Amino acid sequence: MQLDKVVTYHKALADPTRIRMLILLADGERNGQELAKKLGVTPATITHHAAKLREASLINERRDKNTIFFSLNHYFLKNSAEATVRLIHRASEGGIIMLDEQQQRTKESVIKNFFTAEGKLKSIPAQLKKKLIVLEHLVSQLELGRKYNEPEINAFIKNYHEDFATIRREFIMHQFMFRENGIYELNPQEMWAKWEKLS
Repeated sequence: MQLDKVVTYHKALADPTRIRMLILLADGERNGQELAKKLGVTPATITHHAAKLREASLINERRDKNTIFFSLNHYFLKNSAEATVRLIHRASEGGIIMLDEQQQRTKESVIKNFFTAEGKLKSIPAQLKKKLIVLEHLVSQLELGRKYNEPEINAFIKNYHEDFATIRREFIMHQFMFRENGIYELNPQEMWAKWEKLS
């Protein structure tokens, strides 16, 4: 849920030590010992705060033997800040879409026509509106906040349709998911392409 993502992001920032860690990481990758020394705290304190930042996807971690290196996740830092603004404005303007009866019927009809009784996708719709309904139906089966590697996403898609490469590309193209270093994760629903706005 979009609101959960926004709250997690702001909770992660609600600590001076974590903000200072992000400022240091903006200059480049650093290990835990370096951060502890720069900030005048113990390595255990860095580990604690790093866990909070990692949970909000604001940092990346890389292990080299016994040393853990941290780096800023620039994409998520920027994206989460923008998502907060979008959520507030869209909610106040009634932009969070609730399906009306006609839209609900349209969605159910497309799912019924393009999926078999066993849940397999018969074909990828050519019409954009129908395609977005199908893609939304598929990604709704994925776990929000979970990181998937490419073989996991391919296996997930193959459960529904053999052309996993095309569907995987469509997930990214229509903002249902984002990919970074071969890792896939669901975007907040506010970012998903909206079939409801198409005629």
